[in-house]
Amino acid sequence: MPRDQITLACPECEERNYTQTKNKRLHPERVEYRKFCPRCRRHTMHKETK
Repeated sequence: MPRDQITLACPECEERNYTQTKNKRLHPERVEYRKFCPRCRRHTMHKETK
């Protein structure tokens, strides 16, 4: 199965808020999404973590 589950973390407070799936065969680089961080209480760019 080429889709793997990834975790997204807020770069400001380092809290891991979201999980998503991505196809690592088509997108091997790390992804960034603009998501709401409940701890910071605003939208920030969440980055993929290991």
